[in-house]
Amino acid sequence: MPSHFDLLIRHGVCVLPWGMEATDVGVRDGRIAGLGVPGDATAEAVIDATGLHVLPGLIDAHVHLRDPGDKAIETIPTGTKAAVLGGLTAVFDMPNTAPAIVDAERLAWKQAYVEEASWCDIGLYVGGTKTNIAALAALETGRGVCGVKIFAGSSTGDLLVEDDASLELVMRSGRRRIAYHSEDEYRLRERRKLFKSGDPYASHMLWRDEETAFLGTRRLMALARMTGRPAHILHVSTAQELDFLKDHRDIATVEVLVNHLTQWAPEVYETLRGFGVMNPPIRGREHYDAAWAALRDGTVDTIGSDHAPHPRDKKLLPWPECPAGLTGVQTLVPVMLDHVNAGRLSLPRLVDLMCAGPARVYGVLGKGRLAAGYDADFTLVDMARQRRIENDWIVSPCGWTPFDGMRVTGSPVATIVRGQAVMREDTVLGAPRGRLVRFA
Repeated sequence: MPSHFDLLIRHGVCVLPWGMEATDVGVRDGRIAGLGVPGDATAEAVIDATGLHVLPGLIDAHVHLRDPGDKAIETIPTGTKAAVLGGLTAVFDMPNTAPAIVDAERLAWKQAYVEEASWCDIGLYVGGTKTNIAALAALETGRGVCGVKIFAGSSTGDLLVEDDASLELVMRSGRRRIAYHSEDEYRLRERRKLFKSGDPYASHMLWRDEETAFLGTRRLMALARMTGRPAHILHVSTAQELDFLKDHRDIATVEVLVNHLTQWAPEVYETLRGFGVMNPPIRGREHYDAAWAALRDGTVDTIGSDHAPHPRDKKLLPWPECPAGLTGVQTLVPVMLDHVNAGRLSLPRLVDLMCAGPARVYGVLGKGRLAAGYDADFTLVDMARQRRIENDWIVSPCGWTPFDGMRVTGSPVATIVRGQAVMREDTVLGAPRGRLVRFA
């Protein structure tokens, strides 16, 4: 009797852990039930993936969905709708909301909320502060928690943990890998007086200079070595850090952002002005080249968007009154597929950085590869499809992207979360059905 499935994906080229292969995929009960499904198999639904590549569901492990916060900027529903339109099946959301996710009560509220309102699966960071250190070991084991986020420099509210004594206490509370915003707060404060309101937007990269980032990372690595606590250094932006971190691979993993792989200074500030201001800043061409070299030699473990929307009117303010942060969750995949088509990396390497990489770094269970028993998360992409990214495509309430006007080749055409299609051909389907990601 022929096998029967809930969903069959036929005639696509699958990016498997062992290589790319033309094969059919069968789904049952929200999980991958088989690869190489026989031709006589039947299913409740069939997707013809002729001409498409079938990727494991892509993950953006670094987003700020601003919820709770200001609904005019972003929410879980709008941000995750942007994610599935952009081909993502899961996102990991940062804790610097208003109020911040720093205690059991706020975490419990968000755990319940996201499973009612999210279009894709979600992992949640909890924020470390100087006042919740004793609770971090318990918080990091909460349902759907991907890890602890520490702002060692540049933060809002009480989320800043800038001194070595407090950072050491954080590292000694719990066991899982900690994700760090690595800039040296003391150097930032010292250098702020060198600049004034109305200075050129490129002053942003001069204030938050290479040494500010490199000093922060050196300090964190010394503490990580001393405590034995593994670290994930987010949005690494300098050649110096990338070279330094090669000697710390036993204790540190590395994230690079799509912006640092796509834009460089001074051009970005001349063309985008406040819409190119982010932390850490977009830097000169030598750092762009170093990021690509580190991606190719394996130093980089994950790629993220650091989606951090702000209202258009605020980004139009003079520097430094314009807030730092860019949209990116909807454009991450198209921009990276364009890099694949340009020959800067292979499609399997992109899958490693956006599927297996996040799974490895954060201890994700059941996601990150196309294999029997794993969640039936798929991103179907047309590597030949061309599009022009424009502001009016962006569904985040802020309504803008730093990639406005960019022409890309390669586009997600379907997003499937646990066996259910949530996006086909730029149309969001059904109702929110996201769940909390499971972690070891």
